[in-house]
Amino acid sequence: MSTSTLGIIGTGAVGAALARRAVDAGLDVVLSNSRGPQTLAGLVADLGPRAHAATPAEAALAAELVIAAVPLTAHKQLPHAELAGKTVIDPMNYALLKPEWRIPELDSNELTSSELVQRHLAGARVVKALHNIGPRQLLDLFRPAGAHDRTALPLSGDDPAAREEAAGLLDVLGFDTVDLGTLAESWRSEPNTPLYAIPYVGQPPAGLTTVPDVVAWAQAASGVPVPAARVKELAAAAVRGPAGFRM
Repeated sequence: MSTSTLGIIGTGAVGAALARRAVDAGLDVVLSNSRGPQTLAGLVADLGPRAHAATPAEAALAAELVIAAVPLTAHKQLPHAELAGKTVIDPMNYALLKPEWRIPELDSNELTSSELVQRHLAGARVVKALHNIGPRQLLDLFRPAGAHDRTALPLSGDDPAAREEAAGLLDVLGFDTVDLGTLAESWRSEPNTPLYAIPYVGQPPAGLTTVPDVVAWAQAASGVPVPAARVKELAAAAVRGPAGFRM
């Protein structure tokens, strides 16, 4: 990858895990959230001297590559002007946890969630990635390049150079990649497809009968390595159905 500084907007479980993995991989990280840099003092101290706190706009300006680790419902709050010209990795998923979170263009499959994000960030180059693996598995499964059990992650984007840049970051973080093509094809790795989450944790125990129970188990489960060939196979087998993760 061409930059040694990664911007991260959003410091929930996903953003914090990505920050840890990036710092451990030797990158400088500029962290931000909606509550202000002062709320990140503890996380920055834990991550060490490679981590710095900033506002979302400052994090966007600080790096050529930025991860927008915020809920999809907050995507319109991303700093549009400051992200122009940047490669923006989108790990967001459409989650139908409340009726007011419904988005008609996603319900009708007119757009994928990342096409929606790209429409808001018209001057940026959005790449869908890091959305189908949990924070625990992100920290479990990284391996050096060439390792026999290195895990692959899917990515999608409309700009080939941005996809290459995102793949370079994932390589530094310890993962191979499988290019699924444009953002219109990113549904192949979204919720409700065979490539979403389960391959990286294995099948849930038979006794789990509700979605919240399965989610809680998956968030705590150890990672299962998934090679590139398996990612390609699962992506090819995907059938498009209703969009969105549903509880």
